[in-house]
Amino acid sequence: MVVALSPDLSDYAAKMRWLTHSGVDLEVAARFVDMLAPREATILDIGCGIGNTVAALRSAGHLAFGIDPNPEVLQVASELFAPTWFRQLSAEELPSETLEGHQLPKTFDLILMSGNVPAFLTEAELLTTFAAADELLKTGGRLIVGTTTHRRGGPADLDHYAARTSLRLEHRYADWHLGTFDADSPWSVSVYSAHGSRRTTEGPDGIHVLPPQLTLPAT
Repeated sequence: MVVALSPDLSDYAAKMRWLTHSGVDLEVAARFVDMLAPREATILDIGCGIGNTVAALRSAGHLAFGIDPNPEVLQVASELFAPTWFRQLSAEELPSETLEGHQLPKTFDLILMSGNVPAFLTEAELLTTFAAADELLKTGGRLIVGTTTHRRGGPADLDHYAARTSLRLEHRYADWHLGTFDADSPWSVSVYSAHGSRRTTEGPDGIHVLPPQLTLPAT
């Protein structure tokens, strides 16, 4: 059995706090998610760390929440942002009845795992995470996973666990900027979709379709 990585969370929390205070752009994943999400979406960030992505999605008008099992990083999240956005929960506590008990939504438009979260989950936790996403996502919702390609929890593992649910791979990119993914890509961003049609926007959302071009009669 492959053992999940065990990070030094105190060092990680200190590093991420420093990066945030230094003004480093830590919101690229949030911009990707915002592009795919309907307006005012309900979003869950699994393994949210110090909460930068949750905060950026909140600023974009979404009802975003983050869960993380580690008190060290959640302490930093609570220092930097609103503590009510975060819950100390592990991947194994994802079933909807647990979330409801922590005053979280029962369903989500989008679920996110970024920053190599799958590499730090056990096989059982990855299976639980995909099964929970299958249960928690609204019709047409999406699970987005950003992680290192050639480590445990990479695309091959993700596709294996997704195949045990109704989630289907919709897109895979080499980065958060829609780079083309191939076997040599060191990073991966995988987008899985739940069954059904996703919620559409009520406004134009940047799409302005021109009417059919009129054919003028010959003179």
